[in-house]
Amino acid sequence: MTRQRLPNRRGHELPNVEHDGIRYTAGVGGFADGGVSDIFLNTAKRGTALDVNAHAAAVAASPLVQHRCPVDTVRQGVTRNSDGSGSGPFARALDLLME
Repeated sequence: MTRQRLPNRRGHELPNVEHDGIRYTAGVGGFADGGVSDIFLNTAKRGTALDVNAHAAAVAASPLVQHRCPVDTVRQGVTRNSDGSGSGPFARALDLLME
C-alpha cells in the first residue's frame, strides 16, 4: 500500500500522557475517515534525552500509520510490562489511543 499524502495543515488532538512522573504531550492527527495519520510525543523540557527519545519513537511510528498499519499493531510491537501495560511513554500514549 502506498503512503497517503497528508494535507499541509491538519487538525490533531493533544492528549497529555504521564509516565514515571514525567508529563508528555501527544499529538495525534487523523485522516478524514477517522484513522490515525501521525503521532508526536514531547515533554515540556525540550532537548532532554527523555524528550528526544519519546519524539523519535513517535516520528518513527508515523510512517507506519500513514501506510495504514493499525495503531494496535504498532502498540503490540513496543515493550510491555508483565501486566500488559505500556512500559514507556510512547507505549502509554498508544494505550491511550486504543481506549
